Amino acid sequence: MDAASLDGVHFSSRVDTGAPNPITVAERGALAAGVTLSRLNDSNPTRHGLAPRSLPSVYTARPRGPMQLRRQLADFLTERERAAGVSGAGPVDPDDLYVLSSTSQAYSWLMKLFCDAGDAVLAPKPGYPLIESIARLENVRVVAYHLRFDGSWFIDLGELKSLLDEPRGATIRALVLINPNNPTGSYVKPGERRALVSLCAEHGVAIIADEVFFDDALEPFPGNARLSGERAVLTCALDGFSKMLAAPHAKVGWIRLSGPDEEVLEAKARLDVIADDYLPMSDIIAQRVPALLGDAEDQSALVHSRIRGNLATLHRMLAQEPECAVSVLRAEGGWNVLLRVPSALDEDELVLTMIREHRLSAQPGYFFDMDSNGFLAVSLLPRPEEFAVHIRMVLDTVASLLG
Repeated sequence: MDAASLDGVHFSSRVDTGAPNPITVAERGALAAGVTLSRLNDSNPTRHGLAPRSLPSVYTARPRGPMQLRRQLADFLTERERAAGVSGAGPVDPDDLYVLSSTSQAYSWLMKLFCDAGDAVLAPKPGYPLIESIARLENVRVVAYHLRFDGSWFIDLGELKSLLDEPRGATIRALVLINPNNPTGSYVKPGERRALVSLCAEHGVAIIADEVFFDDALEPFPGNARLSGERAVLTCALDGFSKMLAAPHAKVGWIRLSGPDEEVLEAKARLDVIADDYLPMSDIIAQRVPALLGDAEDQSALVHSRIRGNLATLHRMLAQEPECAVSVLRAEGGWNVLLRVPSALDEDELVLTMIREHRLSAQPGYFFDMDSNGFLAVSLLPRPEEFAVHIRMVLDTVASLLG
């Protein structure tokens, strides 16, 4: 099937799903009939008594990740949706899951899946620069759509529609939604979701929904929901242990596919080719996943307590500061908040002064493509006493520069 053979979503021509050779056809036929074939070219050392004693099992390549692991993960996700009260949610199908090393790798795979060289994905601005960096490595363009602030953040749906309707919009293959976004902390609102799903279905654009921060709610509005499991448009939902367990060294991520049946089947056929080439999931890591899933609830509670406590401290310190020139933008979810400082201050000068006088560095707003000057991104993860000291350093530095 060629890249443009489906009426809806475009799949790239980079992924070869052409007819298999006669030998592969015969091998598949034997497997389907229950016939075990020996292989003259079998170079898997674990089938020849050469595996190390610490890894005695026979290795079998499973591009999507070991089935037992995907079943365990599917059960976990099903229970998570049930506990969250997701209406109409049925069991998560392990066959819809791809387990890989990280959500960064997931972005790379999905750009391979949807984009030919020079094609584009839509990504939010302000936003995390990782997406643009990965896209550059994949020879994919990033077209920015804006989040606007008016007391809270919202997606500029009119601009996004115009980007899809213009002539170059025909090369846009996917819409990246960060739910909630980093650094703005804004969730995709119910009305935005309905409009976005409709636009993507109309234009044959897939959704890539990065939901690694979804459970880290701070000051959310009602009605937020995961895009994972969306059926009206081809949706690739990303999640992983790095944020869930507050463990960036736990390199396990996953993609969950959902959407119209024909498009999901085609996406799986092509994603299987990509997964088979990379074989990312180690059996050593897979064996640890059940224990890590068991830690998820306690780890989430620990992170939630820390980020909400530090946010309360931040609000209290700002309220107690006489004639405070610093404010915090409403953060609906995630690990970071945005501090608003007077725009008369140069962001570089502010950070360089903190480095020089307090040995404290920071990320200014322009790192995230903020539309105007006067922002600092602040993590809510530090220990409470350290967090309070850092905020005091920011307030003192701003006051000194203004004075």
